[in-house]
Amino acid sequence: MPTGSEYLTVVQAVLEKVGTGQAAAKQKAAEILAESVRNGGVIQAFGCGHSEALAMEIAGRAGGLVPTNRIALRDIVLYGGEPLDKLKDPMVERGTEIAHRLYELAPIKPDDAFVIASNSGINGAVVEMALLVKERGHRLVAITSAQHSAGVESRHPSGRKLGDIADVVLDNGAPYGDAALALPGGGAVGAVSSITAALLAQQIVTEVVATLIADGVTPPIYLSDNVPGGKEHNAQIEARYAGRIRRTA
Repeated sequence: MPTGSEYLTVVQAVLEKVGTGQAAAKQKAAEILAESVRNGGVIQAFGCGHSEALAMEIAGRAGGLVPTNRIALRDIVLYGGEPLDKLKDPMVERGTEIAHRLYELAPIKPDDAFVIASNSGINGAVVEMALLVKERGHRLVAITSAQHSAGVESRHPSGRKLGDIADVVLDNGAPYGDAALALPGGGAVGAVSSITAALLAQQIVTEVVATLIADGVTPPIYLSDNVPGGKEHNAQIEARYAGRIRRTA
């Protein structure tokens, strides 16, 4: 039977591979995002289901970049006036329509860049959002599972997947089906993608900051609200992006 220790061993191996690999792709992603920040843009982060955790790593946390915004399915209720019941449909992320509404509702400007996460990279909302992003001239970084995405068909009418559309694709290293430890009776336990996506998100942000510093730009970084002066520091920088990040809307 699988154990917590066995899971830790597997995760450590995947983290090592993901953390030390893809150096060129990570650097390209950092350059794309740093360019957006230099030009006054905001990094827009999007993911459905558990992939929303990636957006939470990117947008609005201590040690991260202030010019970041999280786009989520519930925005159609919070900002678009749609009934809550619309989110109860388990198929909502498989359709394409919601992506258009989310893009319209978000405070997006031409210099903004996007980070979109999806372990499978196949659902309609994610693929359609990626297509919209590129059609409107934004740069796009995708985080997905290369193994899982390669093993399934797209649910988007175009037949395309998230990794087919992005300027840069980062592999989160998750296995097919996400869970890492096989069970005796079939199936598996121990999901990987949230952990590795968080690592990739923090590595990218760190590289963006390093790139900005190398270019002589003071990086707009959050302090924790729970340290002296943190809240005041954050409010001062957030004011530069008033109405452009949902925390200042």
